[in-house]
Amino acid sequence: MVMLGKTGLRRLLAGALVGVLSACSSGLSSDGGTLVPPDQSTVSSAMRLGASDAGNYLAGRFAQEQHDLDKAPDYLLRALAGDPENAELLQRTYLSLAVAGRLDQAAEIAKRLLQFDDEAAIAAILVAEQAAKAGKWSEAEKLMAGLPKRGLNSFMTPLIVAWARMGEGKPDAALEALAPLSQNSSFAALHDFHAALINDLADRRKAAEQFYLATLAGNGGLTLRTAETAISFYNRVGQPDKAREVLARYQENHPETGGINPGLTRRPVASARDGMAEVMFGAAGSLRQSNATELALVFGRMALDLQPDFSLAQVTVADLLQSLGQLPAANEMFKAVSSDSPVYWSSRLRLAANLDDLGEVDAAVKTLEGLAAEFPERQDTLVTLGDVLRRHKRWPEAIAAYDRAIASFQQPERDQWVVYYARGIALERDKQWVRAESDFLKALELEPDEPHVLNYLGYSWIEQGTNLDEAKRMIEKAVEQRPTDGYIVDSLGWALFRAGDYNNAVEALERAVELHPDDATINDHLGDALWSVGRQDEARFQWQRALVFDPEPELKTEIENKLKAGLQLPLPAAAPAAPTAKNKNAAVR
Repeated sequence: MVMLGKTGLRRLLAGALVGVLSACSSGLSSDGGTLVPPDQSTVSSAMRLGASDAGNYLAGRFAQEQHDLDKAPDYLLRALAGDPENAELLQRTYLSLAVAGRLDQAAEIAKRLLQFDDEAAIAAILVAEQAAKAGKWSEAEKLMAGLPKRGLNSFMTPLIVAWARMGEGKPDAALEALAPLSQNSSFAALHDFHAALINDLADRRKAAEQFYLATLAGNGGLTLRTAETAISFYNRVGQPDKAREVLARYQENHPETGGINPGLTRRPVASARDGMAEVMFGAAGSLRQSNATELALVFGRMALDLQPDFSLAQVTVADLLQSLGQLPAANEMFKAVSSDSPVYWSSRLRLAANLDDLGEVDAAVKTLEGLAAEFPERQDTLVTLGDVLRRHKRWPEAIAAYDRAIASFQQPERDQWVVYYARGIALERDKQWVRAESDFLKALELEPDEPHVLNYLGYSWIEQGTNLDEAKRMIEKAVEQRPTDGYIVDSLGWALFRAGDYNNAVEALERAVELHPDDATINDHLGDALWSVGRQDEARFQWQRALVFDPEPELKTEIENKLKAGLQLPLPAAAPAAPTAKNKNAAVR
């Protein structure tokens, strides 16, 4: 390996970064979201710059931009071997390792960085976390005590020092370290929660209850985590009535969350190490809310390093990995959530969704079937199963899943409309129109004037040539509510076309194409309308354009026939519905 010093590497990179990294960035989405697959020639060009240290650095940077958590740290480690005292490279390398979950390696690099920059906060926190994990509490406290009291340190230092002192069996000193947080309104809730946990661990029940109550009474203080800790506390001290009161309050405000065990007695924080994990978990949540995804992931990793079965931290890390496009890694986290956790059900549901996104449809179905068996009272599991099957056009299986969900309904409720709507779509696509129509009407009974149902049912009637006046009124009502929904505007244009009002149909369909220019069905409809008013060249253009957008086979054949022979008017009274599926399904929730 060519060994370059700090100056040498920087000089070489000064000329290379402009060309190579700008080429690398061209493969990234502008919004930081979905990424274009990396152009391997770009990485190769970096490696051919003439110095492998620079090539490894550029490849590492590119891998970081692509969120390739496996390759980025290895490239950067190779670059660091050629320039071991480069502070910027030390920082980038340890953070990359930490994001990937390689915390022991990350901490070693972070220690080297602290020799050059003793105020590097994240590096100090990482090394302190490793010290806490090893039970070296005084070392953890010393690392934090020297940091300036600003930014992240303004609340992380008191918290880490407090739990380090608790690790040494000094609850009074721990509370003393925590006290400054109570003087800042921004950190008062943090103070109360951790003061409750410290007093609880020290078996100071009166003080613990005081701070638990203060936590729950604070603005936004009743969270799943704080509810869990308070319920556990009250059950352990022989006050189950108060535990049930906390649970009832939480469930009233969060009805969508899986249930907390009302008899929970396990200490959520059973040691100082658990307390330190709580600190890291809280920081991960704060950074996540600030959209600092990779830093949040570092803190989530530290929380799990200290407490591997911390289910809320597992879900947080999984969510962060998912946001970075790392679905297989996210799924491993979701799978690790214990079945007795209140987030188990939602974790399995998200696991199934990720499997579906990865193309592992049968695995997703199996996961959902298992979840439905475990939680027979959760109708939404079966609805999700139906939705997955419907998306993959497995109509009979989807209908069967929706049938099971609807059979469990105890009484009509407004929000059930979406289940009848979804089953109606599957039934219509499975050519069971009588049942489908009944479901659409039931959905409208539960949620009158719902625009998506009005659109789907109205459009279906128009395609069949029945109830045309009522269908047109329904679609007009849908358009009033959703004037910028191109699919619904298209339905109106098609209704006008089928009624023979070709000029107004052209106007509506031109608007629909403006709203959704890349939809094959809408372009095809506009072509038909243009042909009907004598604008045949424009019609052929729209039909040719429709073919570009991958129409379904039946629609593709129809368009090709129209390009050869033109449009034969009038259309049949009951045109086939299959080519319009995208139009109707676009708004399915």
